[in-house]
Amino acid sequence: MNDELKFQKQAEEFRERYKSIKDEVGKVIVGHDEIVHGVLTCMMIGGHCLLEGAPGLGKTLLVRTLAQALNLDFSRIQFTPDLMPADILGTNMIVEDQDGRRAFEFQKGPIFTQICLADEINRATPKTQSAMLETMQEGTVTVGGHRYTLKQPFFVLATQNPIEQEGTYPLPEAQLDRFLFKLVVGYSNREELATILDRTTKGVSVSPERVMDGDEIIKWQGLIRDVILANHLRDYIVRLTLATHPEGSHAVEITNQYLRWGSSPRGAQTVALAAKVRALLEGRFNVSFEDIRRVYLPALRHRVIPNFEAQAEGVTSDQILLEVLDRVPRKADDLPE
Repeated sequence: MNDELKFQKQAEEFRERYKSIKDEVGKVIVGHDEIVHGVLTCMMIGGHCLLEGAPGLGKTLLVRTLAQALNLDFSRIQFTPDLMPADILGTNMIVEDQDGRRAFEFQKGPIFTQICLADEINRATPKTQSAMLETMQEGTVTVGGHRYTLKQPFFVLATQNPIEQEGTYPLPEAQLDRFLFKLVVGYSNREELATILDRTTKGVSVSPERVMDGDEIIKWQGLIRDVILANHLRDYIVRLTLATHPEGSHAVEITNQYLRWGSSPRGAQTVALAAKVRALLEGRFNVSFEDIRRVYLPALRHRVIPNFEAQAEGVTSDQILLEVLDRVPRKADDLPE
């Protein structure tokens, strides 16, 4: 009973602290509640997030505002076609001391931070994009045979524009898989747009207060992993993931028709962890079916690859995954009670 009361107290504290960050972000960002939830979920899990949307919808502003609300180091990298890996990671440079002796010294690049805004990440060449792989997966940088560890927690929040594709380089599947969520930022509604005008055209500047630091984020990451995931719910996540594998034993009809490749195990891991965050926010210390269903789309939409038929018919990854979600039963017949 003592453990149960302790968990309840921790869950309540988590909800309050989570809300405090969301409230500070809400001072600047109008609407986009699900997008803010998605970004915060990624940070509480300890992973990276890809924001996709048309220009001017507040993607960059959201990341900057979040960095201001957290007592973490922040850097911004503007990705361009002429950006090189050394511009991100850093490079060895010759330095001269007071005695005139010269030696190589590593000059750290902007990736040595805790929150890295990779703005318009798809405008850099594949060679430069590949420089992010090690940092995103392992939190380290290897240059000149030396391995450097990044300060934790470390997050990459990347943005990309889906409309203008001239001069862009689509992210390779290996890099996409390292993003926990892909969030699609949409337009504001009538009331939200009116509020944006009020906030931005009257000469009033609002800045969020810093309400959380890295040590506290790491503490919540540990709590999230203690949330209970029952066997039948774990199996539901497994079957939802396997249902995206074309010609697999659990594939549904739309998967075989429209998908070329399905989700990796990282997709299942992301769904499980994100569902645990949702459970805590709902005041529970155990995951429910609804928690899983709410995080399924942002966790897997960038991990499945539609085939030519889907592209020709205009069938999107979201449409395929929503159909999978409807077709996969919540309970399996072969799973013991």
